[in-house]
Amino acid sequence: MELTESHTLPVPQQRAWEALNDTAILKVCIPGCESIDADGENAYAVALTAAVGPVKARFKGRMQLADIDAPRSYTIQFEGQGGAAGFGKGDARVTLEPAGEDATTLSYTASAQVGGKLAQIGSRLVDGAARKIAAEFFKRFTEQLAGDAGQEAAAQDLSATQAADAEGADGDEPQKRKRSWTAWISKS
Repeated sequence: MELTESHTLPVPQQRAWEALNDTAILKVCIPGCESIDADGENAYAVALTAAVGPVKARFKGRMQLADIDAPRSYTIQFEGQGGAAGFGKGDARVTLEPAGEDATTLSYTASAQVGGKLAQIGSRLVDGAARKIAAEFFKRFTEQLAGDAGQEAAAQDLSATQAADAEGADGDEPQKRKRSWTAWISKS
């Protein structure tokens, strides 16, 4: 099985790189992910539940990052065992390229082999499930990044508003007094 896709992310390249290396973000974004724990230098133990056609299983495996060229690219090598469901192993080459000031293009090429019951259900089902999982991952990942970007913008707006309020309080500019409706009604 081989997958090749590109996605535009709503953040600068460095932020996209940081998110791709943040296990908390990845855990939220990977469908069925139960845990991602450090397991050596640039290696992680992963546990997830996945359904491929009629086969649903809990997979435990290992993910190793290699050929790291921060913040541009790396290769992910992975292998996992799903008990009676079978196994999967493969690799993915991930690259990040700036797409303007506040956007990044993430491209990847992944290849994988499966065995056991997974191999018996047919490559069309396996390919379809892999594409569905990848699509869901990128939907969640983009939402996480967009949420982070929105929170940063809101924090900047809030600090600018607070600075303007402080400037007004110093007497440089008269600050408008806020009135509540109850205060206005009680004066009538």
